[in-house]
Order: sequence, then C-alpha cells, then structure tokens
Amino acid sequence: MATLGNPQETIAVLQKYKFNFQKKFGQNFLIDTRVLDRIMDAAEISGEDYVLEIGPGIGVMTQYLCEQAKAVTAVEIDKNLIPILEDTLSAYANVRIVQQDILKLDVNQLVQEENQGRPIKVVANLPYYITTPIIMGLFESNVPLESITVMVQKEVAERMQVGPGTKDYGALSLAVQYYAEPEIVANVPPNCFIPRPKVGSAVIRLARHKEPLVQVADEKQMFAIIRASFNQRRKTLVNGINNAPDISFSKHEVVQALKKMGLPENIRGEALSLEQFAQLSDFLVL
Repeated sequence: MATLGNPQETIAVLQKYKFNFQKKFGQNFLIDTRVLDRIMDAAEISGEDYVLEIGPGIGVMTQYLCEQAKAVTAVEIDKNLIPILEDTLSAYANVRIVQQDILKLDVNQLVQEENQGRPIKVVANLPYYITTPIIMGLFESNVPLESITVMVQKEVAERMQVGPGTKDYGALSLAVQYYAEPEIVANVPPNCFIPRPKVGSAVIRLARHKEPLVQVADEKQMFAIIRASFNQRRKTLVNGINNAPDISFSKHEVVQALKKMGLPENIRGEALSLEQFAQLSDFLVL
C-alpha cells in the first residue's frame, strides 16, 4: 500500500537520506494526497496500462501508479534520488527506475522494449522550466501515446487550452491542440508542495488525437509559420513570417495566400485558428 504522500512521511524520507533540493532540477515534491487522487483519477490508469513517469522525485506518485498500472518506468535525472527511489519502491515488482535526462532518452525504444510499441500513458509532476520541451518532444517524436497527465505551471496549462483571440493563445496552444485534446482537471496551490513554488500549478490531461486535428501537406512548414506568427506578437502575421529566417516566402506570396482565404493582410497570428494555419501553409506550398 502507498505510504508516501503527506508532509510528515515525505519529510521523514528526506531527513533519512539528508536530501538537498536541487534548484537546477526544479524540484518541488507533491505532499497532498487529495491532489494525488485527482491525478490518478484523471490519468485513468488500469491494470492493463504501461506508464512512463517523468521526474518521480522520492516516489510519492510512483507508489500510487505501481498499485494501479501493469508496469511503470520512472525516469529521474537526479542521481541522488535513485537510492531513495530504490528504497521507497522496494515493495513493488512492476517498476523500473531509469536514471536519465528525459530529453536525451529514446522514449520510442523504451516503449518498444517495455510495451511492444503499444500506446502508453505518461504521468508526471514536471519541472516547470522544461515543461514545453518535454511535452512537445513526446508528441513530435511520435511516441505511441494514449494520454499525458501532468502537473505544470497554471499559466502554461491555461495557454495549452485557450483558443484564438485570447492573450494567452500562441504557438504552444496550437501545437498541443494539433496533437491532443487538453483539459485542466485541477488547480493546485503552492502549499501542496515542498518546497513551495512561487507560482500556482494545475493538472492538465492531454488526450492524444487518433488522427491530427487538421490535415496539412507539410507539418514542419505549418509549425514554422505558426512560430513566426507569434515570435513578434505586435507585428502583423505577414511581417512576422517575412522576418523569420527559416521561411523563404515573399510578403507578396503571404498576402496573396491570405486573400485566397478571405483574410485581411494586416491580420495578426492570434486571430487564426489551427485550421486556418493549416490552410495558409498549404496555400504557400502550392
């Protein structure tokens, strides 16, 4: 039975091992069992599931995962946490601990070895400074995923979920929504962690689309156009694309493509939906 998850037990483990938090790894450990229960409910882990956990810390959530999943691989970058994890997870035969930087790990190979290439579920309390590279890395490398349920900075969760015309809408919103259906399932205040982060957090579930939300001839080009459109938010979309070093279309070509779509040439990127960006990209390929 899971034994961690409340402040006293977590502090006892940290003291036993004289563990020091590493700022460079963005370590904030969850110490609220109600939040853990919300994460587990949202992730919908069953006895058939293979789970990849990123940043298990001292194994608080890992214990919960081990009790519900068929198998768990916990990837931890901090080598000082490995002996602690081996201790706190010693009762579970269905867990594998990997000491590695998730951004350098070949997750596809891992899924092939551990789950015969079948879709996995990712659950994580992510370090806030590398949330976006981790999530986008999983999507872009086409890891077979069913869902990603993660704790992230509240503001980042909101950005993933918003639509056109809002101030938080941007390249991250479009990228996440292209690959998955985002849903914020819980807001989590700073006092649920040790040490307390300076910002509010949220649990967001990203349910992977079976097929991408829109069809586009050149996915890479579409995302290059999206990034260019939001790089300088105050500029028009035409100027943003024109200033992007990795895009070679002339201003005239972009204006013509917008005209075909019935859009004014002074429109900004934040006004376009994902479908419209796909359309724009396709018109610029032709």
